[in-house]
Amino acid sequence: QVQLVESGGGLVQPGGSLRLSCAASGSIFSINGMGWYRRAPGKERELVAVISSGGRTKYRDSVKGRFTLSRDNAKNTVYHEMDNLKPEDTAVYYCNAAIVVVSTQYDYWGQGTQVTVSS
Repeated sequence: QVQLVESGGGLVQPGGSLRLSCAASGSIFSINGMGWYRRAPGKERELVAVISSGGRTKYRDSVKGRFTLSRDNAKNTVYHEMDNLKPEDTAVYYCNAAIVVVSTQYDYWGQGTQVTVSS
């Protein structure tokens, strides 16, 4: 069984920073792409950023220059540094990973962590 466990959400003032972490554990053969999605109140879930197994990253336009993804493959962990946070970044953030178990790739999700940006 594979699990993704997120940590690091919370309340921060506009302009502040938060760092989210997502650690995968269980019967993992390898991990391909990892990323973060978010869902704001009353809105659809949207992709925030992804990082490949080789470290290549992609970000949605609204977070470019403010959010940074990195990963530690030895720890099966992805980190999400969020700087200069804005009220519109308020959402539940979900970790996602494409994980190979034995010889099949599956899509896994974390439980979600709340990020609130407010003064």
